[in-house]
Amino acid sequence: MNTYAIDLSLKPTTFDLWHVCLAGTVALLSLILIVLLLSVVISRIRCKKKSTIQQTAPTPEPVVKIVEKIVEVEKLVHAPAPEPVVLKEATPDAALQLLGLLQKEARFIDFIKEDIAAFSDADIGVAARVVHEGCNKAINEHFTLAAVRNEQEGSKITLPQGFDAAAVRLTGNIVGAAPFTGTLVHKGWQVTGIRLPKLTAGHNAAIVAPAEVEL
Repeated sequence: MNTYAIDLSLKPTTFDLWHVCLAGTVALLSLILIVLLLSVVISRIRCKKKSTIQQTAPTPEPVVKIVEKIVEVEKLVHAPAPEPVVLKEATPDAALQLLGLLQKEARFIDFIKEDIAAFSDADIGVAARVVHEGCNKAINEHFTLAAVRNEQEGSKITLPQGFDAAAVRLTGNIVGAAPFTGTLVHKGWQVTGIRLPKLTAGHNAAIVAPAEVEL
């Protein structure tokens, strides 16, 4: 019987295909192991960064927001209310007194209450002249009038920004904001003085024209 002895201390002297495959397998496994180790290290670094960002991020302060809302509500509550518009009640005595003066000087109420359909234009013209003269007399005697604008009617004028809208009325195509340039159609009138007679305590101003009885 033959006996074979294997000397493990011997080193291979040849490098065949089997050794090449074995060396390639070892290299591939080493590369895979290195890639896995790198992926684990990178994932741990990313997890640490996320936890650090979450810890350093400022937390919301709901208490401060609630306090701000309460302050805003208090400001709204304590805000001064807009002043109410006060409407002046016009006393009828002055209007009734003027109507009585026009009736006295120009028979104004008689003229406008008369049915003029049955009269000719010539008759109406004569009556209108009488009413015109009497009204002019009453107005000039008890009022002082002045023009709102001193320019000639038909001339071009420019209204600056902030003009008195109660003294000047715009008509036509109104576009944009002041200044406005247009034609003065009517100069307007304003009362600068009033000289109405004083009424006695027992005078009834509602009687603008007393009834007349001839005896």
